[in-house]
Amino acid sequence: MSELVTGEAVALELRPARLPSRALAVLLDLLVAAVAYIAVSVVLLLTTSSLDQAARTAVSIATFVLVLVGAPIAVETLSHGRSLGKLVCGLRVVRDDGGPIRFRHALVRGAIGAFEILLTFGVIACIASLVSARGRRLGDVFAGTLVVRERVPVARTGFIAPPPPGLAGRFSQLDLSAVPDGLWLAVRQYLARMRQLDPQVGRAMAERLAGDLAARTGAPVPPGVPASDYLAAVLQERQAREVRRVFENGSVVGAGGRPGGVAGAGGAATGAYVPPSVPVERAASPGSAAPQSAPPRGEGASAESPATGFVPPA
Repeated sequence: MSELVTGEAVALELRPARLPSRALAVLLDLLVAAVAYIAVSVVLLLTTSSLDQAARTAVSIATFVLVLVGAPIAVETLSHGRSLGKLVCGLRVVRDDGGPIRFRHALVRGAIGAFEILLTFGVIACIASLVSARGRRLGDVFAGTLVVRERVPVARTGFIAPPPPGLAGRFSQLDLSAVPDGLWLAVRQYLARMRQLDPQVGRAMAERLAGDLAARTGAPVPPGVPASDYLAAVLQERQAREVRRVFENGSVVGAGGRPGGVAGAGGAATGAYVPPSVPVERAASPGSAAPQSAPPRGEGASAESPATGFVPPA
């Protein structure tokens, strides 16, 4: 079961729908269309009873085309590929590149679907869907569309494997200040999803990202080291620096082992908060006496030394 991969080698979280779910969605759509067609036919039969046989035949053909062909085209165009049956089954019609369909896509699908679904009772559509690698019928092939599943199991977040032990700490002296955040994000996304990409496409992306990273840091990829391992090692070095920066600046541990600069019993805290000096209430004028000193806090304090350390001008 393959995922959609765009021309930029981006794997979309959309998976092609298979024949059983598509058949169930078509049956639900046909059931609703048949009920609407019968209701409209009954109303037209009562209102056109005064017309001749040729006029009633023309009205019946127009009703068939408008209700069973035109209505599905309008619904898919307005709902961007979600008919009632597809909405119930969790399906959607998209373009080959994963974008929403437009009127021309719905028109081609509806016109060819009237032949391969209505006139042949779905036999041609089933055969084409079974033969196609992505379960497409003839209408999808000519319209350039694809029916995909929207409700898929939530995949786990991609795990970024650590680099080989031989590369751990090898780039500790690398200057990473010139690497933009967008490149770091691209490297992380690639490492998290590289196992989901085609091997050849993933190798090309790793070499391109490694070249961009080497150009920003000034250190080329070591010989014999795969590009993906180089990216993982440099990313690990950046994460290690971020962790050290957070612990050094944001959460300082005191001597007593308590975070936040709180001292333990019998020890002063490292990086503890130091209150500012008490300001002098009144500046001394020349010739005046020195300001009164604070009372000593202990018996060993000198009464002659002012607590504020203020020295009057000469």
